Amino acid sequence: MSYKNEWILMEATDDIDEMEHREVVEEIAFYRAVANGDLKKVRKNCEQGRFIENDGVGVLSRDPVTNLKYHFVITTAMIARLCREKGMELEQAFRLSDFYIQKLDDIMTEKEVQKLHDEMVLDYTEKMQKYLRNDTYSKHINACKEYIYSHIKERITIEDLANVLGVSTSYLSRLFKKEVGISVSAYIRKHKIDMAKNLLRFSDYSIIEIANRLSFSSQSHFIQQFREVMGITPKKYRDEYYMIQWNMEEK
Repeated sequence: MSYKNEWILMEATDDIDEMEHREVVEEIAFYRAVANGDLKKVRKNCEQGRFIENDGVGVLSRDPVTNLKYHFVITTAMIARLCREKGMELEQAFRLSDFYIQKLDDIMTEKEVQKLHDEMVLDYTEKMQKYLRNDTYSKHINACKEYIYSHIKERITIEDLANVLGVSTSYLSRLFKKEVGISVSAYIRKHKIDMAKNLLRFSDYSIIEIANRLSFSSQSHFIQQFREVMGITPKKYRDEYYMIQWNMEEK
């Protein structure tokens, strides 16, 4: 019997779960709270343990842990899309979603899934709160920032950005400095150094491997740029901060 026919038979014989599902509007309200950066509402939802409540929640698997994982994937996918609609950079929204969903592979208990869920929704919420506080940029600058985020591991020039946006380099340079407060090159450097900091803290890549991954012209150039931004060398930074977890609000 095909799955389609099996469903028809179950529906006809009432041999299906009679549970009434939670109103979709409640779930959407929570997703929108995340996308709106409403930390108070999202934290309250996490504290109440709404994610692991059974009332009104569909059964997607007979195994409790697998069932919760399926709901986690749905929640993460919805939140990623709503955050994107609210202005989060495309690559950031979906790479973050992929990151958290992949973490499910190493989780074996409902409690761990709930903990990951709470960390995921708060991460998105905090990022959206910061984004919305600073959402005063024009269409060109938002597109420019999104391109930089998506290609941060590559060598990016203002000529590249101007070509992508279909504007002149002089116009883009003036507009970026006016709206963002720093030059395009300084902004790119800052974001490359931010990524380098994470690699120094959480990976075992060597200094030269990090320099190459982020398309610095040489190891010495990377060290020079890092010292100018951070005031210390990459080695000194790794010695001080390797594997130290920082509070999200301090970033």
